[in-house]
Amino acid sequence: MTTDQKKAFLLLKSVIFHHYGLEESENTILSETALAIDGVDELQWAQQFVSQDKLTAFERAWAYLNGLAAHWDAPTKLEYLTTVWESTKEKGYISEMEATTILKLAKDWNIQQELIALVRKKRNPN
Repeated sequence: MTTDQKKAFLLLKSVIFHHYGLEESENTILSETALAIDGVDELQWAQQFVSQDKLTAFERAWAYLNGLAAHWDAPTKLEYLTTVWESTKEKGYISEMEATTILKLAKDWNIQQELIALVRKKRNPN
């Protein structure tokens, strides 16, 4: 992963997790993700991005991510959104707001049907 990809991925996770305020379990997931992808600096950047203005963080992140996603292939977009979806389940639940946000990004990125199919498959593997 490039530095920009790490920033984007960690920003995506951060902004999804910040919908209701960052819980301890979500912060742990973010830290573990950053360590796993060698992205501690990128996580710090993402957290500063969000904390600059929490009221506009989502809109700013949306614009930033949509700009980057225009250059990504569909499998990369799908991997990012699927991983974030799965991360919300790690904390024990996915809120309606989080699910809606991820689905809206998938729609913007023209991978909504693929994401829905993948989530359904993981939910019902038969």
